[in-house]
Amino acid sequence: MAKPSIAFLGLGIMGSGMANRLLGAGFPLAVFNRNPEKAKPLTAAGARVAATPREAADGADIIISMVADDVAARAVWKGENGALADAKKGAVLIECSTITPDWVKELGEAAARRGCALLDAPVTGTKPHAATGELSFLVGGEETALKKAQPALEAMGKTILHIGPSGSGALIKLVNNFLCAVQAVSFAEALALVEKSGLDRAKTLDLLTNGTPGSPLIKAMSARMTARDYTPNFTTRLMAKDLGYAGKEGWRYAVDLTTAACALEALKNAIAAGHGEKDFSSVVELQRKK
Repeated sequence: MAKPSIAFLGLGIMGSGMANRLLGAGFPLAVFNRNPEKAKPLTAAGARVAATPREAADGADIIISMVADDVAARAVWKGENGALADAKKGAVLIECSTITPDWVKELGEAAARRGCALLDAPVTGTKPHAATGELSFLVGGEETALKKAQPALEAMGKTILHIGPSGSGALIKLVNNFLCAVQAVSFAEALALVEKSGLDRAKTLDLLTNGTPGSPLIKAMSARMTARDYTPNFTTRLMAKDLGYAGKEGWRYAVDLTTAACALEALKNAIAAGHGEKDFSSVVELQRKK
């Protein structure tokens, strides 16, 4: 059977790797990116480059968005020449961006009026995982839509976790990133304390990364912070955005995310110091310079 045709909107750090995986799996692919230069490698691999999201979505069975935030997502779906304008009846829309549940609700209602189904399916993983197809998808939405989308998701990821109804994927992703941000900021403070106090850094980090605190994220932060390699896998600016979204959800459910507020302040300070487009592990440099 012919593979479903796919439109992919957004070719940033994550989107470019995800689109490449779809091409490698043989899906007919149309792509859109605000900066068309980022689409050139995909053109050489067989993708059709569209001038607008609407053009990319024309005739597609599955339409995937992977952009920065609610504002960018609203622009590619509902803005001038947005993808919804030409989404065909029966298409499955997949919003992989890290966004708010409120935007998922708005988009889902618009999709239903168009005769389409929406999945909110943000991912866990970073740039290398996107390139190698090892992402995990956190999916909210109907089982029937997920069944249609599953072959495409399997081409991009190793795990597809159906969380529950529409909006569930978006919310659990914010919880996930809230915890990641707090761990990263606390580790940055711990590392600065180790370095400034004169403790043996290698022995201390071996204890921390292989002992009880040693989560996969802490191990990644240790490697990046000690090497001072802040090549972006996930930028400080985007992590700060996610913490802001998480804080609003905490307020909605009367939960005070106090550690999130502290981590957000640290990330905002890092952005002000010029680290916004660097990997969020660069937050350690502010502690080092004090």
